[in-house]
Amino acid sequence: MPSPKPWLKPAPVTPTTVGQLARQGQRWFEDAGICFGHGTTNARDEAIYLTLFSLGLPLGVLPEKKQVNGLDAARVRQVFIRRIKLRLPAAYLTEEAWLGPFSFYADSRALIPRSYIAELLLGSAPFEWPSTPKIRRALDLCTGSACLAILLAKRFKSTAIDATDISKEALEVARINLTRYRLGKKIQLKVSDYFSQLDTACYDVIISNPPYVRQRVMHSLPEEYRQEPEIALAGGKDGLDAVRIILNNAATHLSPGGLLVVECGHARSRVERAWPRMAFFWPLTSGGDDCVFVLTREGLLAGLAR
Repeated sequence: MPSPKPWLKPAPVTPTTVGQLARQGQRWFEDAGICFGHGTTNARDEAIYLTLFSLGLPLGVLPEKKQVNGLDAARVRQVFIRRIKLRLPAAYLTEEAWLGPFSFYADSRALIPRSYIAELLLGSAPFEWPSTPKIRRALDLCTGSACLAILLAKRFKSTAIDATDISKEALEVARINLTRYRLGKKIQLKVSDYFSQLDTACYDVIISNPPYVRQRVMHSLPEEYRQEPEIALAGGKDGLDAVRIILNNAATHLSPGGLLVVECGHARSRVERAWPRMAFFWPLTSGGDDCVFVLTREGLLAGLAR
């Protein structure tokens, strides 16, 4: 008869070290076959993050030999157990997600902050934005937690920013993040189904990380991803429903010379097949050169007119 899984046994209330706890979490995560991708990519990094966060230690170098008393060690193991049994992404357990040096509040009302567009805004991926004086007004479409809107505000300090989402629940999370960064006046949140509530508003930059998961992929998503709002993930049969709406309507809301930046997953081939005459530019990110496309207003109009 196989031995019971270690996380089903009572967690020992014994002193240990931070390093031992992290290694224990790593073994449990590997044995349980949990899924990653919401801030970490492997069992070791996830176990280290949850260990440090749960102990209130700085996120960075693991203090391997630092002693942990029995009660604190038991508390960390309980976090490991919740991660395994509930298949909750770590960000929902800690109510925290990171993009570069920026921390964001996260809960199940909004997609966990993650985006290749963040790399373009943080400068960790090679991309040349227009000069700041040319960007007077910007829009983050499908803002969710407002993480990208906040990065826009940090990069373009004199730019007025609108951030929209169809989900009122997601915008409640966004408000928490705006309050944390004291950006409640600079960034205006609006409930809008894509461009529907923007009237004649015009922007120098529009960014968007919309839903883009294909229908058949939605059915096979790991349980961790199923904890996120379906509306923030599901992109229709081919994953391009949102991209169609954006491409068909963005030019109306872009200033002359304005820039459209859209994340679409690893969908370059599908996007280019659907719009073969559109002159997309695909900046290189850590995910490759098939995740984010860029168009000028003029390029967008030319592509639609052909």
